[in-house]
Amino acid sequence: MGTAEGSRAEAVEQELPSDRVADLVEYIVCGLVDDEDSVSLDVTDREEGALIEVSCSEEDAGRVIGRKGRTIKAIRTLARALGQRVGTAVEVEVVG
Repeated sequence: MGTAEGSRAEAVEQELPSDRVADLVEYIVCGLVDDEDSVSLDVTDREEGALIEVSCSEEDAGRVIGRKGRTIKAIRTLARALGQRVGTAVEVEVVG
């Protein structure tokens, strides 16, 4: 593959910063739930940052949120830290 073809392929496959954060969130959430197949993420990129909506089964939503919201708060903290590192603001919401 020539250099011109390689640079075009890289441009097509270039991922957004929010995709890296979404990968982290998905990895964490899939480790918490029983039914990994029901987990899906909807990433919306906006001017002020990215919104990541996590959908899962109702039984697993409680695990993702955690007691008094501690688990989702920790997930949000990690997502925001990575988002800051890659240059985007991030919000994470659970849609049970």
